[in-house]
Amino acid sequence: MSKRIYLLTASACAISAAFALGGCSTASLPSVGSINPFGSGNSISEIDRAYLQAAGSWDQNHDSVVTCDEWKSYAEDLFNGADADHDDSLDATEWQNLTNVDKMFVTADLKYFDANGDGKVSRQEFVDKPNPAFVLMDKSGSCKLDANQIASARSKTEYDLSGSKPQNSDPREQGGQQGQAANGALPGQ
Repeated sequence: MSKRIYLLTASACAISAAFALGGCSTASLPSVGSINPFGSGNSISEIDRAYLQAAGSWDQNHDSVVTCDEWKSYAEDLFNGADADHDDSLDATEWQNLTNVDKMFVTADLKYFDANGDGKVSRQEFVDKPNPAFVLMDKSGSCKLDANQIASARSKTEYDLSGSKPQNSDPREQGGQQGQAANGALPGQ
């Protein structure tokens, strides 16, 4: 019995020492692109966080790679679905239609996209605005994000200094009609 206690005590001391020495390590901290959840001054905005969490939902051909073209196609489809009066712009009421389909646009809101400040978002303002996920992760400039980049970025966005876990805005993981629509399976189709 005393051998067991000795081994447990020795193990606990070894683990404590490893943690203490690890704090002095010069090894680089994990990061994705310019995102380092442990570093100061490298925090990401809530809008960037929302884009990084939702990036996987834009993979329209399900090949585990998201391209800029797939993002633009996704954005076009969302815009077309929300533009109730077909005037090629979204006002506040139509923006609500958009947020009902993809909650990411509650965070990346109308003001974020309204470049000219007229209170509406034109098709061009919406579709052509640079996507923060590509800006943050696509360091090669290939306009492609692979599954590893997306998964790693999503896991990094889970770190939050306030202690609260960010809400997942990936529409594929939502329940009901919203989740079915995002996964390409609307009732009656």
